[in-house]
Amino acid sequence: MYKRKIQSTIKKNLTNNSNKTLIIEGARQIGKSYIIRHEGKSCFKNFIEINMLEDSHGERLFAEVKSTTDFYLKLSTVAGEKLGNRENTLVFIDEIQAYPELLTLLKFLTDENKFKYIVSGSLLGITLRKTLSIPGGRIQIVDMYQLDFEEFLWANGVGESAIEHLKAQFLSEQSLDESMHNVFLDFFKKYLLVGGLPDAVKAYLETHNIVNVRNIQNEVHRLYKEDASQYDNENSLVIRKIYDLIPSYMENRKKRVFYQDFEGKRWKRSSDYMEEFEYLTNSGIAIEVHAVSNPHFPMLESMQKNLVKLYLNDVGILTSLLYHNNIKPILDDEKCINLGSVYESVVASELKAHGFNPSYYDNKTNGEVDFLIDDYSTLSTVPMEIKSGKDYSTHRALDKFLANPDYNIKKAYVLYNGREVKQAKGITYLPIYYIMFFSPCSNENLIF
Repeated sequence: MYKRKIQSTIKKNLTNNSNKTLIIEGARQIGKSYIIRHEGKSCFKNFIEINMLEDSHGERLFAEVKSTTDFYLKLSTVAGEKLGNRENTLVFIDEIQAYPELLTLLKFLTDENKFKYIVSGSLLGITLRKTLSIPGGRIQIVDMYQLDFEEFLWANGVGESAIEHLKAQFLSEQSLDESMHNVFLDFFKKYLLVGGLPDAVKAYLETHNIVNVRNIQNEVHRLYKEDASQYDNENSLVIRKIYDLIPSYMENRKKRVFYQDFEGKRWKRSSDYMEEFEYLTNSGIAIEVHAVSNPHFPMLESMQKNLVKLYLNDVGILTSLLYHNNIKPILDDEKCINLGSVYESVVASELKAHGFNPSYYDNKTNGEVDFLIDDYSTLSTVPMEIKSGKDYSTHRALDKFLANPDYNIKKAYVLYNGREVKQAKGITYLPIYYIMFFSPCSNENLIF
């Protein structure tokens, strides 16, 4: 089993007698069920798992549940003698979005305290919006993602001491020595190929065969498109079209989406595709990054809804679509291949998985900066440029951005594939693998 960061959150909820039901939300095939199953069985004598998506396509045993009494009766037909009490029985409701009414019922199931519950699902943002009564105060929703780069290192057997050394170097803004740099840059490049889908990581570790890895990534990519086709008859074709266009947008110079491409209608605007974008982001299969032209903290106040970039949720799926079974563009730094979109995509997914809501800077006069993140410790905006080639010191848009005193910029970063950490003209240059340590400032320990 691969160690996952979310394990501590699950274990804490299951063992601290919490009066909230934990809901793990995220895209399909990222390991939600597996990790819940592992932690649940280790904490409870009786572990009962019900997949509501399978039930909705099969017996529909839970389709007409209207009360807790109905639920207990149906549960007893599945669980048999496994049903005990709150202290020794965990009920895992998987893919709860198949029956949205069960989200309302969760409040009453939790209040009655008959058993302990844990839930997983996809599209919960949409499902909750359509639910008449949300069990406020009784649920805790936590987002889960595919393995991030640090979890990928764990899966590859990299020890905690090595990662702690790397983190100490990052925090002190120091470079690794040449040999350590080469090791971690090699791992990073392999992560670009493999990505973080657990089955793809497993195939890589067991076979080191790119064809096996790509087959899994292609299957998941098809699954995501099939899920979109089943979402809504009116919108499904447009959702698939947008999803299919993401890699091509990433290869364009500006990288943002163009709404007229979706249906060939030049008058269409972002407001015409709100539901489609909501599906892509709430299902977890795409990451939405909005433009900001006036980058003052907090950026939420100045986001432009009509200018947006979309990234695939997994960099391995992207490199599979771009390069198929050819590993040379990633591993050999082919001069004719621009890896800018790949590097941007992995940074977007890392930032999202670490709790950021990244934006990007778009200004007709000054140009674009790849990412902006809020820094809660300095109450300022942090610009980031991502460079995959040797021209990492060329960044005119970032230079103009920093030259504006109204933006109150305290720090800025360029992430690149070189070894040295260095500072110049208000910019800190970091090796690309240091992205694994970026995290929002936590104010949990402040007393006021």
